[in-house]
Amino acid sequence: MLVHTVLNDRKISYTLRRCKRKSVGLTINHEGLKISVPLQASVSHIESILQQKADWITKKLEQWQSKKSLAISWTHDAIYPLLGEPWRIVLKPSGEIEMAQHFVNETTHAEIAEPSLPQLCSHHIEKFVMAWYSQQAITCFKQRIAIYAPALNLPVPPFRLSNAKTRWGSCNSRGIIHLNWRLIQLPLHLIDYVVAHELAHLIEMNHSKAFWKLVESVYPKYLEVRKLLKGYG
Repeated sequence: MLVHTVLNDRKISYTLRRCKRKSVGLTINHEGLKISVPLQASVSHIESILQQKADWITKKLEQWQSKKSLAISWTHDAIYPLLGEPWRIVLKPSGEIEMAQHFVNETTHAEIAEPSLPQLCSHHIEKFVMAWYSQQAITCFKQRIAIYAPALNLPVPPFRLSNAKTRWGSCNSRGIIHLNWRLIQLPLHLIDYVVAHELAHLIEMNHSKAFWKLVESVYPKYLEVRKLLKGYG
């Protein structure tokens, strides 16, 4: 049974299983949170335990989430992350499709149903979603570069979207920055770190102490965020 709740202001879905046991058991793995409870355990008791362990649960879920690949399933009912938030394809009244944020009812924590979509081929979906991702990435990256470049006393450099498999960003001797389009799927603070990192390379084309001081001057929490980013592959 799939159940929804809110822990530390974050919407959480978990699988609930009632069985012959005396205590509540929590398991977190790549499939998410699973809870095994005694047959007669009340909803309020389960919720109380979840709230008590909210910090541990959300931390573990984030760790597992960061290990997941950002590979995309090109299906009409798939969830497409944008800036760390879930989005999906929806049907407009006109019959056209568009992207909309995927919401959960704040009262019942149940997913809000969307009108059924026509059967779309994976190629059509990939083309539509990739165009959307590219547009969002260009707009977002341009804004972030415009913020961090002046902070490093740099003119705003040109940038390109990349489709690299193993690198989030790079820059070349001509002063052009390349940012992986997949970054747009991640939370904004991770994007900011990559932008600051690549801009700093326009001054220091290495990873010397001087380079990291530059990064730190505009992004003080770079060490913490750098570790988080590594979890995304």
